[in-house]
Amino acid sequence: MAKWQTHTTQNRVGEIPCRFKSDHRQIIIMQNKLDELKGKILKLDEMINYQDGAVVSREILKLPTGTLTVFAFDAGQGLSEHTAPFDATVYILDGEAEVKISGNSHIVKKGEMIIMPAGQPHSLKAEKRFKMLLIMIRS
Repeated sequence: MAKWQTHTTQNRVGEIPCRFKSDHRQIIIMQNKLDELKGKILKLDEMINYQDGAVVSREILKLPTGTLTVFAFDAGQGLSEHTAPFDATVYILDGEAEVKISGNSHIVKKGEMIIMPAGQPHSLKAEKRFKMLLIMIRS
């Protein structure tokens, strides 16, 4: 499976390299941007753009109890196999993804979702471009 070649985070102003997350001032700015989204109708598939040869993400909500993050995967990109301590739900916003859970492959298409159980190895791959919402709830 292809490893991430580039990873950027988008906000309303544009793309910000992920390494900025270690800078406390930038975290406060990002949190203010996230707060601006609350109480508004959001078109998730329009909140993120594809980038050639890359996986792009944008955090929509970040709380101690969980996160909502949209991703755009270019063709050939993916997330290598890993496990998570909590269930992770993927909802496909555009295109389709190959999602493997404990070695079993699933093709998940626009408008469909799949729950990846906690502790089970899983991976995602883009044969073609796709966008998704990742819902992580910590419990």
